[in-house]
Amino acid sequence: MTLAAVAEAATFVDLAGLLVAGEVDGMAVDYLSWGFYTPAVWRNTPHTHSFHEVCLAYAGSGTFTVEGGAHPVGAGDLFVARPGEVHEIVSHPEAGLGIAFWGFALDTTALPEGPGWWDGLLRRERALVSPRLGSLPAIISTLAAEAASPRSGVDAQVTALGAALVIETARAFAAPEDLTVTLDPGARATSAVAAMRRYLADNLARPIRVEDVAAVAHLSDRHAARLFAQETGAPMIAELRRLRLEHAARLLLESERPVAQVARECGYPESRPFITAFRRRYGQPPGAFRSRGGTLHL
Repeated sequence: MTLAAVAEAATFVDLAGLLVAGEVDGMAVDYLSWGFYTPAVWRNTPHTHSFHEVCLAYAGSGTFTVEGGAHPVGAGDLFVARPGEVHEIVSHPEAGLGIAFWGFALDTTALPEGPGWWDGLLRRERALVSPRLGSLPAIISTLAAEAASPRSGVDAQVTALGAALVIETARAFAAPEDLTVTLDPGARATSAVAAMRRYLADNLARPIRVEDVAAVAHLSDRHAARLFAQETGAPMIAELRRLRLEHAARLLLESERPVAQVARECGYPESRPFITAFRRRYGQPPGAFRSRGGTLHL
């Protein structure tokens, strides 16, 4: 999404009273101002805030002065005044300047350890002007749309978008070392196996092929099978059989469905293979298992 979307986001100002507070990475955030200026010739007088004030220029140009240092800004620039910094904005006398702006206070008493996106806001040696907008135009446009036409779920939606706005704002001013993260190499594998196990559990009555399960995790058949066995300690087909028979045991005890119907609902089109597999696992055929309430007398 481009700056053109920001130019259409005048309802950004209607977030006042709608998005007031939230949390990001365990830190409380208070949203203190929302603004939108159409391209015009204007200036404000030198002033300061106790919070971060951020502007995104979407049209025109001007000068952003902070603590006496002048910085030219134009369409596509993001600029920030940190708490206590005396600053002013003067638009170009002919081209004017159009901006969307927002202000927020971040409670750093719960600041996470080590470097992070927050350093883009908290470290004063970081940049004051940045062209790295990332997803900010999209976030601003979506927030403006929510403010323009609130619907069920608006509170949760704008709270989540507010957190994204704070993070993406800080990222724009952060140094590369602030944003470096080390991901758990096993996290994706665990997630992929969880997706595959969920697919198995959701489709017990249907014919299931390894390639169907692998596709859920966007893996090759061989990689999916190897990863599944590595994470669970059991081959995929053995896990499928276990899930089907456990489901069958529950149906036998909790319903009066005929054994043939239970077999079909658990992926066994024919009763005989089902009865054989069930006896092998539970030590008794399905009918006896049901009549004895699942108890096996030795």
